[in-house]
Amino acid sequence: MIMLNTRVRPAVNGDAAQMVTLLNTIIAAGGTTAHQTPLDIAAMRAHYIAPPTLICCHVAISNGRLSGFQFLGWDNSRDGWAIIASFVSPDRAQMGIGQKLFSATRFAAKAARVKTIDATIRADNISGLKYYSGLGFTDYDTVSLVPLHDGTPIDRIRKRFDL
Repeated sequence: MIMLNTRVRPAVNGDAAQMVTLLNTIIAAGGTTAHQTPLDIAAMRAHYIAPPTLICCHVAISNGRLSGFQFLGWDNSRDGWAIIASFVSPDRAQMGIGQKLFSATRFAAKAARVKTIDATIRADNISGLKYYSGLGFTDYDTVSLVPLHDGTPIDRIRKRFDL
């Protein structure tokens, strides 16, 4: 097993290009993100680094390379709720990066007085479902048969983490 020296810090605009590369690689592989269309740098900044709903966005730097990022933003439809999105480079999966990211995100969520974090995951994203369950997220709802771009219906499993 490779030993990674990983540090987590807040994302900055200068991280956008590496974040785009990482996310677009995951999108191209398919099956593990609700994103189906590649993002560009402007979209990354608007969607994850500095949206109006931002609570935090952290990046994980492992052995000098951006290996993952995690976003937490307010859910404007539910008081005290936030929405999380997590992405780890496929070649760095299951090396503790996601856990380190969530540690920083959980700290920021508590500081922002978030009550509940929502993670909505494609039902075919087995690794994502396992990741969030391992962090202590519990199932609370299912959104049935959400079509992909090609029309394939995929359920979304909604998990929550109460702070």
